[in-house]
Amino acid sequence: MGKEIELPFPRMAYKEAMESYGSDKPDLRFGMKLVDVTDWARDTVFRVFQKVVADGGQVKAINAKAGSEFSRRELDQLTEFARELGADGLVWLRVKGERLESPIAKFFDASQQQDLSAKLDASDGDMLFLVADQPRVVAQVLSALRLSLGDRLGLIDEKALNFSWLVDAPLFEWNEEAGCWDAVHHPFTAPRDEDLELLESDPGRVMSRSYDVVFNGVEIASGSIRIHRRDVQERIFKVLGISPEEAQRQFGFFLEALKYGAPPHGGIAFGCDRLIMKLLNLDSIREVIAFPKTQRAVCPLTGAPDVVDEAQLRQLGLQLPPASKR
Repeated sequence: MGKEIELPFPRMAYKEAMESYGSDKPDLRFGMKLVDVTDWARDTVFRVFQKVVADGGQVKAINAKAGSEFSRRELDQLTEFARELGADGLVWLRVKGERLESPIAKFFDASQQQDLSAKLDASDGDMLFLVADQPRVVAQVLSALRLSLGDRLGLIDEKALNFSWLVDAPLFEWNEEAGCWDAVHHPFTAPRDEDLELLESDPGRVMSRSYDVVFNGVEIASGSIRIHRRDVQERIFKVLGISPEEAQRQFGFFLEALKYGAPPHGGIAFGCDRLIMKLLNLDSIREVIAFPKTQRAVCPLTGAPDVVDEAQLRQLGLQLPPASKR
């Protein structure tokens, strides 16, 4: 493509990516970072903010520079966009000189308005957007809103090739619905050596030895250093709620192999189709896959999935209930 890529790729910690961009694959071709304004929101008389903070949530904001010309209709569309992503609503405030204009601006006195503007480095003509909710929802909504605004305001350099490494991701994440810990990557990613003592006492603080390559906001490669010690692997299974009996049943062959002294090892896998999609500036990965499936998971080339006859089923040792054969 006739372009020089600066090496080495810069590295960004998972925590910084989530705090500043709300995403573990941030598009770094433009700014508009997320800013935590929870402490500011706590001291306002706006009850929505007060309730969210009291319930353990947070309030974050982004500054759409020179975005104050959005019409009310466009703001309503952005609000609906935020709701579709899980937010209860979207707060917007226009920056007019030293004042903020919004249906809810009356809840913030002059000093609080100036403080918010200072936190967001706001100036006349900017538009501020705030979301108040639990951290996961805030990140999800503002991350998507940031990308949408970047596109609307023409902030994204479509010719830029921005590569970065994402490192130091958590090894586990808490599954609220199931009430247990899940592996962020997979159960075989190695924890950092210095975090081994936290496995049982504080799993949420254990960082993994994983690494991703992010290109223009898309993960194009992912890898990790793998666990090579049986005792560590068994401790990981225990944190994930996998009993010794279940671990033996599912992964006995693997645990047995680790007894023989597997050396430290790791790797990385590239999604070449994703890379090509981004290099060609295409919106759909289907455009670069030789034989893509339709949205109904049908292959136009082979017609799969199709009816399977009894001989094929017997050959594979499969038996389908009567309704599945039709």
